[in-house]
Amino acid sequence: MTISLPATKHSLRVRLAASALGGCLAVTLLIGTPVRADDLNPVLAKVNGSEIRQSDVNVAEEELGPSLAQMDPAAKQDNVLSFLIDMKIIAKAAEDKKIENSEDFKKRLAFTRDRLLMDKLLASEGKAAITPDAMKTVYEDASKQITSEQEVHARHILVPTEEEAKKIEDQLKKGADFAELAKKESKDPGASDGGDLGFFTKEQMVPEFSQVAFALEPGKISDPVKTQFGWHIIKVEEKRARKAPDFNQVKPQIEQYVTRKAQADYVAKLRETAKIERMDKPTAPANASGDKASSAKPADSKMAPAKK
Repeated sequence: MTISLPATKHSLRVRLAASALGGCLAVTLLIGTPVRADDLNPVLAKVNGSEIRQSDVNVAEEELGPSLAQMDPAAKQDNVLSFLIDMKIIAKAAEDKKIENSEDFKKRLAFTRDRLLMDKLLASEGKAAITPDAMKTVYEDASKQITSEQEVHARHILVPTEEEAKKIEDQLKKGADFAELAKKESKDPGASDGGDLGFFTKEQMVPEFSQVAFALEPGKISDPVKTQFGWHIIKVEEKRARKAPDFNQVKPQIEQYVTRKAQADYVAKLRETAKIERMDKPTAPANASGDKASSAKPADSKMAPAKK
């Protein structure tokens, strides 16, 4: 009886090796072919040997901005690439004419460099400031200011003359329905809604109108009131504390405020440590300009609730 142990060991080694190779192949297939940097940023064109890559097109799109807004993606890509090709050609022609050696070019290049550095740094500072806590704080502070205000829900009838207003007043005293009379007699564009103005704050109406509306009790009707628009009869339906809008409704305004405040604060901080000499006028105290970010107000004035 012959036992071939060496052969068995060899066969085992072969099977293990084959298994290992198969495993590597499977992993390779699962992972896929490694993505090269050039694949993510391909060369789209060459102008006299100078490459234009996808990243160059992306930067140009940011700079050109609104002029490309109406284009579909394919047309936008084609137009921007054509622009960059022309720019390369013309820039080379300008170099041949030594335009970069002129004083005007050097000053403009220095200005563009400084401005780009400024924009990039301020954008970074602004983006870093937009945190959930910062957004929440601004929203809560603005909401407190808003809810301390009173709102009035009123209707009105607008006519050109005092005489017409008095006739309407008489009809209302005799029991005429305010909304129906507004639809029939009011010259205001909102007459079809029965003169309904929804809820509003004092600042949202002309002073003469607000003064009367906020003095009236709910359910009461005013005497004729004159404003720049004509003569009004006002009926107050309801009064309430102003409601803050939902966070998501004003999130874009809050983001904008937080960004701008962070940028303004950052600039103010840099100014405090910078040596600034104004030769055109006497040096003013550092805090005399009054442009500190703390004087800025959040977008609460834009946070008025929708008309109801």
